[in-house]
Amino acid sequence: MRSFTGESLRTIAFPLGGIGTGTVALGGRGNLQDWEIFNRPGKGKVLPYTFFCIYAGREGEPGIARVLERRILPPYQAGFGLPTAQASGLPRLHEVVFRGEYPFAWLDFQDARLPLQVQLEACNPLIPLDAEASGLPAALFRWTLTHTGDRPVQATVAFNLLNPVGYDGVAPLNNRHHMLFGSNLNQWREEAGLRGIFMSSLKYPADSPLTGTVAISTTWPDITLKLRWERAGWWDDLQNFWDDLTQHHGMLSGPAEPEPSPDGQTDVGTLGLRVRLEPGQSATLPFYLTWHFPNLTNTWNRENAVRGRVLGNWYATRWQDAWDVARYLVANHARLDRDTRAYHRALYHATLPAEVIDAVGAGVSILRTPTVLRTADGRMNAFEGCGESDGCCPMNCTHVWNYAQTAAFLFPELERSARLTDLQHNTRPSGEMAFRTLLPLIGELWAFKPAADGQMGTILRAYREWLQSGDLQFLQSVWPGIRNALEFAWRPGGWDADCDGVLEGEQHNTYDIEFYGPNTLTGTLYLGALRAAEEMAQVLGEVERANRYREVFESGRQKYVQLLWNGEYFRQIIQPPRAPDTRSVASSATHPASVQPGEAAPRYQYGEGCLSDQLLGAWLARVVGLEDLLPAEHVRSTLAAIFRYNWRPDLTEHASVQRVYAVNDEPGLLLCTWPRGGRPSYPFPYADEVWTGIEYQVAAHCLYAGLIEEGLAIVRGVRSRYDGAKRNPWDECECGHHYARALSSWSLLLALSGYHYAAHQQHLAFAPVIHAESFRCFFSAGTAWGVFAQIREPDAYAASVTVLWGELSLRSLALPLPEGGSCEIMVNGQSRTAIRGHTGSLVLDPAVTLSTDQALQVFWRSAA
Repeated sequence: MRSFTGESLRTIAFPLGGIGTGTVALGGRGNLQDWEIFNRPGKGKVLPYTFFCIYAGREGEPGIARVLERRILPPYQAGFGLPTAQASGLPRLHEVVFRGEYPFAWLDFQDARLPLQVQLEACNPLIPLDAEASGLPAALFRWTLTHTGDRPVQATVAFNLLNPVGYDGVAPLNNRHHMLFGSNLNQWREEAGLRGIFMSSLKYPADSPLTGTVAISTTWPDITLKLRWERAGWWDDLQNFWDDLTQHHGMLSGPAEPEPSPDGQTDVGTLGLRVRLEPGQSATLPFYLTWHFPNLTNTWNRENAVRGRVLGNWYATRWQDAWDVARYLVANHARLDRDTRAYHRALYHATLPAEVIDAVGAGVSILRTPTVLRTADGRMNAFEGCGESDGCCPMNCTHVWNYAQTAAFLFPELERSARLTDLQHNTRPSGEMAFRTLLPLIGELWAFKPAADGQMGTILRAYREWLQSGDLQFLQSVWPGIRNALEFAWRPGGWDADCDGVLEGEQHNTYDIEFYGPNTLTGTLYLGALRAAEEMAQVLGEVERANRYREVFESGRQKYVQLLWNGEYFRQIIQPPRAPDTRSVASSATHPASVQPGEAAPRYQYGEGCLSDQLLGAWLARVVGLEDLLPAEHVRSTLAAIFRYNWRPDLTEHASVQRVYAVNDEPGLLLCTWPRGGRPSYPFPYADEVWTGIEYQVAAHCLYAGLIEEGLAIVRGVRSRYDGAKRNPWDECECGHHYARALSSWSLLLALSGYHYAAHQQHLAFAPVIHAESFRCFFSAGTAWGVFAQIREPDAYAASVTVLWGELSLRSLALPLPEGGSCEIMVNGQSRTAIRGHTGSLVLDPAVTLSTDQALQVFWRSAA
């Protein structure tokens, strides 16, 4: 994987935190930045006087002290000098090489004057299917010191942390003084091998949004500490600390008894870990940063019914304070570390192209930024992305989260909770779905017109959740919402009032406007929803309804081709707007901005254009294992046209007045082009932009369709833009940082591996489309995850499904086995009988159950 140094460190901010906990970012230089643990985003927020540092000296020689960061990068222009609160003037290390494979970051520091080699490993536990272990409000730092000299070295690694309790995450902080602070208290704690500084505040009551606790702790036995820095003016506090560290050879002194800070002030505490290294020795010094800010509050909605309501954080229902989190980390360290590293190896040691692993792995980080919340009720809720200090576009936007696949396969229980919100709470009895969620869930629904793409896509996603879980109770609970949401299109004056399978009229969509008339963006999502609903209706015994859905699907499948196929790709038929539907409880509240007085045709359409998203529903159908919704040859031709016309290896000549996410000679996939002419004077607002979420979606669909080089070219282009110097590789932006649409990247792994899983059938399938001779990749299947591998030779084939976590029951396994020959099945070294089913699958009777570290192996040999 990629490594970064020098200028390529400039934008790196590697998020450290759990699902729904907030994060702190590890900067490319080793600095801590973007403190987002206060229940809101905090881009650019730095806690004063918060940094790691080292004192190290050879026996018989004066030691040296360094801030454990790479030297500050230019520019240095600042009207009042570089900030003293970031200890800008203290000496740092010469260089660092940063390597990130989420959730791990490794930093190798280089400095000839330091008598030790210094490496940092930073992470937060990440274990697929274990949302609790992956939802810890914590960051782990392991500093490894290696002595390559000829005399013993005594060293202290120290972590300085401002007590931030009371901070709102918004106000500028330049030092220890702010009106939000006061009665901040640092206390020493020690128990059962865990020791450290526990930080709190006596200023705020338990129900305040500003209350909370923070801790820095360790299991290392040899420690030194400064419970709080000197309370003094000017820069005396920092000066006193640095002198104390250097003049006492890494030993710290200071008040031993806790004392609340004066009003308007807080304190800095320091925890130091000491070690003596003989020549050739190394030691790893662990620090745990944990936090606990329980009272997540709705600060984002304007609606009076919900604004200001306390939602709470799920993690606060599990751990009582920051020290309790640290206690859990230490008690469960072996398991958390083992399973996190097993996931890392399974994902990053795959034979997939490096750019795909990079995109898939980095994308997972979005789930563990302030984009995603896990409220006290245990449900996942999410913004579209993060602004600098507020979430962007709340909440659970269906037409954006249609693209997101990562959580559904890594943490399916969280996606199921979101479908409960969509289909039980946000879907009105008429079937009209509010495509944003108002929190808390008190029955208040967002008053806006429904989104055709979001509503139909949600049905496909409900089918995805059913496939991953096989939970019949879940399916039964969401089925009334699914049925009503789908058949909402059939109401008089609705999207498909004549039930011919083609959506018409006003269709609000992810471009924040309305398309008028038949198009395949919303149309393929509708076709996919019909097919998914048919499958679910069959499971529930509603055969007549299933047949009706199939009938409408078959009609629409034919008519979209008849109406929109231009011989190369699918166009849009623009229809004049109809009068607003007053039967909708929400749509009458607004007027479509695309209709301008005096203009015959609506603005913001694409007409004859080649839309990158025109097969969105067909891609999502492939993700959930359905067949091509439109003729396969048309799908392949369309994808080839999208790549031919919309993919630009160099955007130098591209003119756009819209938002800019790719610039100059960078590559990018434009949302729409008009290769046959006919570009409207006012096309839809984002037509000239480049969105990573759509790029990954199109790339994955290319892979499904056999356009391998085209798909990989797009992925390489995206990741080349996120090179550390120009953009942060762990922050793909659209309408905000860490944008959810980019979670479409997970479908790259699904497409390349040919993965499909149906829990209710106990069926698993793989069909790699790249490196088939020697293939290996991660998979996750509802209740277990592990590695699939295969080796193909002219006269032999071998494959294995190895479970690394959980338990997986299988009745059938579909593999790309050649015809004929002989086939042998081994389960944990024991031979099993299987027959080739009529679809080519291996049918296992009785079913096979694989537990952790168990494997199913398949061996085939030709008859020759």
